[in-house]
Amino acid sequence: MPRKLAAIVDEFASAPRDVVLEMLLEFSDAVPPLPPELEGHEGMEQVPECQTPFFLKAEVTEQKTVRLYFQCPPEAPTTRAFAGILSEGLEGATADEVLAVPADLYQRMGLAQAISPLRVRGGTAILQRLKRQVSESQSLDNGDARD
Repeated sequence: MPRKLAAIVDEFASAPRDVVLEMLLEFSDAVPPLPPELEGHEGMEQVPECQTPFFLKAEVTEQKTVRLYFQCPPEAPTTRAFAGILSEGLEGATADEVLAVPADLYQRMGLAQAISPLRVRGGTAILQRLKRQVSESQSLDNGDARD
């Protein structure tokens, strides 16, 4: 797991329950705005497991690092917080590091005790789709290299 993300996981796991909710709210503000070419969700994938409209796009750059884009309405702070955590924790990470993020990330953070199982399931779906996009992007790059 990338160092930045591991630090966030440890911070959440060791925080008291009432502080966890405050921390989530802080991360909901950490979602970078979409670049103009992605506004309107063009080229982004919706995560239907989320109760709120949530869209994401993951790209592997030529330097083999992952660039993430998220769109989620401000009135869904918990879901936006998942995006903020992933944005901050995976910034500059390689594709292999992203693919190594454990599927039970949010349980490791202790979020299962602080938010509803439905929200945790949505966050898990976000991570799962993100990792699938990274894997597919990496496969395309590897296929192009053989041509």
